[in-house]
Amino acid sequence: MTAVARRLRWRTTPGRVRGMAALAVIAAIVLGVITAAVSGSIAGGLQLIGHRSEPEVLASTDLYFRLNDMDAQVANVLLVGRQRGLGIDRQQAQAIYEQDRLQSDQDLQRAAAVAGSVRSVQRPLRSVLDGLGRYEALAGEAMYLDGQGARQPGRPPAAALVLYRQATDLLQDSILPSARRLTAANAADLDRAYLAKRSAARDGALRVALAGVALLAVLAGLQLYLAAAYRRRLSLPLAGAALIALVVATVSVTGLYAQAGHLRVAKSEAFDSIIALSQARAVSDDANADESRYLVDPARAERYQQAFESKSQQLAGLAGAGIFSYDAALNRAISAYHSNNADIGFGGYLGAEFRNITFTGERAAAVQTLAAYQVYERDDRHIRALNRSGNLSGAIAFDTSYAHGNSNWAFTRYDNALSALIAINQRAFSGAISAGQTGLSGWTGPIPAAAVILMIVLVLAGVRPRLAEYR
Repeated sequence: MTAVARRLRWRTTPGRVRGMAALAVIAAIVLGVITAAVSGSIAGGLQLIGHRSEPEVLASTDLYFRLNDMDAQVANVLLVGRQRGLGIDRQQAQAIYEQDRLQSDQDLQRAAAVAGSVRSVQRPLRSVLDGLGRYEALAGEAMYLDGQGARQPGRPPAAALVLYRQATDLLQDSILPSARRLTAANAADLDRAYLAKRSAARDGALRVALAGVALLAVLAGLQLYLAAAYRRRLSLPLAGAALIALVVATVSVTGLYAQAGHLRVAKSEAFDSIIALSQARAVSDDANADESRYLVDPARAERYQQAFESKSQQLAGLAGAGIFSYDAALNRAISAYHSNNADIGFGGYLGAEFRNITFTGERAAAVQTLAAYQVYERDDRHIRALNRSGNLSGAIAFDTSYAHGNSNWAFTRYDNALSALIAINQRAFSGAISAGQTGLSGWTGPIPAAAVILMIVLVLAGVRPRLAEYR
């Protein structure tokens, strides 16, 4: 009987009006729910990427940098001994080592804060934590033994050198690979969040558009039916509901596509450069440490020279260039780039950045960074030439000095240029995340809810006078 009664009600004019009004109300609610749900999902993704995933990746990258710099400072302590006037002195190197140690502890604390919820991070984090304690013990003992007596610069006591070899081997073979895996795991989580939320923005825009079209179709049908059945030309309340539906759907769809664009800018255009340049900074510091290792440990000099060459290729890869042909190859690549910015003849982290230049001032900053890197690479060859000529003290002074024209001066200029280039992309990243969050303000609940309530009121206001005629 109930089903029959429903069919009979739909056969009457009031029944049809009530039924179409109910469909309009349901369609309005569906549009509001979809709009709020999709907007909330994207807002959550922006929050995750901008305020959790990105800081985690940068913390693990900074950890890699700090670990390398700690080892570089231990090598510098062993290089200069108690001698002054060779560039950096023992106290300065130890102070930098302590700063790096404290910062690496903070980076590890940040990584540990999320390790419980991210399984891929747990194993490399434990490996870093386990290895770092042993490394600090070995490094500390090496520096202690080195400070027990006077000796020639660049020739630490044999026992101190043995301990340093154990420390740097532990760092290179275990701790740093784990730190790289930690960075990779965090970066992979960010990639997954980005891909999921960008896809959600596009798919959500389609769902909102379909819901909006459905609501407009129902409202149009109701409007036409009232016009035909009651000989009314236009119901202003229904027209108002249709206008609100059109505005909500249009603004929401446009906004969701804009969010997809903000996500693309934040991830593909800004963060990809940030991670490449941050890794370049860490590898550069490791290469700088290889110069000190090369001088302090003659038995391993060839090994550390090859390590420096390998890291140079990671920074700006030049096919077929060895350490003593690298400068000429880099100069040719830079000249070709200046002639044609599309001709990027070098790879590595710097090559990745030059292929992803997007923002105002970024190209000039990248060119400045590459020029500073070129000067630093040339200075490396001077260190090796001094050492081969038997001028170890001169090589140590040139390697460790921050005075104008020396290697650490050139490295600092290069590192500062890298940091400035990272900052340009960091500002763009933060701006894209902020713009996305601002664009979604109110759309995660209040605006869709208010629109739905208003549309329901207008729909009821539009049909109530017609239904009243049947009372």
